[in-house]
Amino acid sequence: MTFSIVARCAETGMFGVAVSSSSPAVAARCAYAQAGVGAIASQNVTDPRLGPQGLDLLARGASADETVAILRRIGPHIDFRQILTVDAAGGSAIHSGGKVLGVWGEAKAMNVACGGNLLANPDVPKAMVDAFTASSGPLGDRLLGAMRAALDAGGEAGPVHSAGMKLVDDVPWPVADLRVDWTDGDPIAELDALWRRYEPQMKDYVARALDPSAAPSYGVPGDE
Repeated sequence: MTFSIVARCAETGMFGVAVSSSSPAVAARCAYAQAGVGAIASQNVTDPRLGPQGLDLLARGASADETVAILRRIGPHIDFRQILTVDAAGGSAIHSGGKVLGVWGEAKAMNVACGGNLLANPDVPKAMVDAFTASSGPLGDRLLGAMRAALDAGGEAGPVHSAGMKLVDDVPWPVADLRVDWTDGDPIAELDALWRRYEPQMKDYVARALDPSAAPSYGVPGDE
């Protein structure tokens, strides 16, 4: 009931995850990323423990392939899980267990991995990878382009209701953590609109955290 992308920007070193599902608040359970380390999506009968465990392995020097191999060995009920991983060198790896729900698919390339379950067809992840690798520009734009490509390729077998995107850069917190936790409309379009509003201010929020005295104005009534 989920399709997602994990990716690294080869130019900036940023990592990102974008995910959508028919379930509510999918990004709260499935999206994990750490600056300078990597990104992971843990989905399908989701075990949220796998995200932090995978990031810890990546931080200790494991590659994406090694991380997935270790999680296969230690993860409980691993046949039910899908895990997508990209590491700091751009390596990517995927685990899709034998009990993944419905029609599922996976695809990967350098700097990107995509996967999904309960899909309209198994080619959806490849459409996402193709869209990402053919694109350029800010990582958030590229992730959302891949999500739109998933919808154009058929997306889930049923309607999606939630979506989210997480980006990490060179500070120890996400520079963007945007979520549409439930809508009866188009969560990916709503996430895109939220990103258009947030992206011009993204660096300002980092600047305010690091040095408020040198940061831009807040642009609210009373701010001088």
